[in-house]
Amino acid sequence: MKTNEAAASFAALDWQAQPVDCGTCEHRDLLAAGQCKSQHACVFDRYALRIDRFFRWNPALAKAYLKHPYFEVRAIAAKYVEVFYLPQLVSDVDETVRWSAAQRLSLRQLRLLCTDTDREVRIRVATRLPETELKAMVHDTDYYVRTIVARRLPAGMLSMMIHDPDREVRAEVAKRIGIEGLRQMALDTEVRVRLVAVHRLPAGQLGMLLNDEDWRVRYEVAQRIDEAQLSNLRDDDDEAVREIVQIRQRLALSRSAGQLIRCGAES
Repeated sequence: MKTNEAAASFAALDWQAQPVDCGTCEHRDLLAAGQCKSQHACVFDRYALRIDRFFRWNPALAKAYLKHPYFEVRAIAAKYVEVFYLPQLVSDVDETVRWSAAQRLSLRQLRLLCTDTDREVRIRVATRLPETELKAMVHDTDYYVRTIVARRLPAGMLSMMIHDPDREVRAEVAKRIGIEGLRQMALDTEVRVRLVAVHRLPAGQLGMLLNDEDWRVRYEVAQRIDEAQLSNLRDDDDEAVREIVQIRQRLALSRSAGQLIRCGAES
C-alpha cells in the first residue's frame, strides 16, 4: 500500500480521538480554497503526516500553533516558523518538540540544549555545534553523544577522551587522534580499541604490540612490522600469526635472492 493510500485509510480523528468536523473548523476558508483537506492536510488531525502537509501548504500559520496542546503539532510547526520564533521551544515540556527546534535554532540558543535531559536532543546538538565548542559535551552521560563528539572534535583535543568509559567511544578517538595519543591507546584494555590503533601506528612503532594478548592484534602486527622484527613472532602461539610470518619471511628471502642474482649479472 502506498503512503498516500495508507494515510487515507486512517479516520480523521484529533489528538483526543474525537472526529474532526470540517463544518465547524476555524479554517473552513482554507478548505474552500483547497489549502487543506480532510484525511490529507489537516492541522487538527492526530496523524503527523497530515499535520505536516497542512503546514507545508500554509507555512504562515505555523507560528500560531507553537503552544498547541498536542506535541506533534508543536514539533511540526517548529519546522516551518521563522527562526526567531524557535527560542520559546527550548524549554518545551516535550523532547520531540525540543528536538525539532534544535534542528534550526541559532547557535546561541542551541547551546542552551547541551545539557538537555533527552539524549536525542543532545545528539542533535552534538551534530550541529561548531567543532571547537564540542568540548562542553565530552563528558556527556550518553555514550552515543560522546561518540558523535569523538568524530567531530578537533584532533588536537581528542586527548581529553582517551580514557572514556565506553570502548566504542575510545575506538572513535583512536581513528583520529595524533600519534602520541595513539601510542597510549595501543595499550588500551579493550582489543576493539587496540585493533584500531594497530592499523594506524607506523610500522616502526608496532614493536610495542609484539606480545599483545589477543592474536588478532599480533596478526595485524605481523602483517606490517619491519621485517627485521618478524622473528619475534615466528613461534607465536597462534597458527595464523605464524603463517603470516612465514609468508613474509619467504617473500623477503625471495627478494634478497633476486637482488643477489641481479647484482651477479651486473658484475
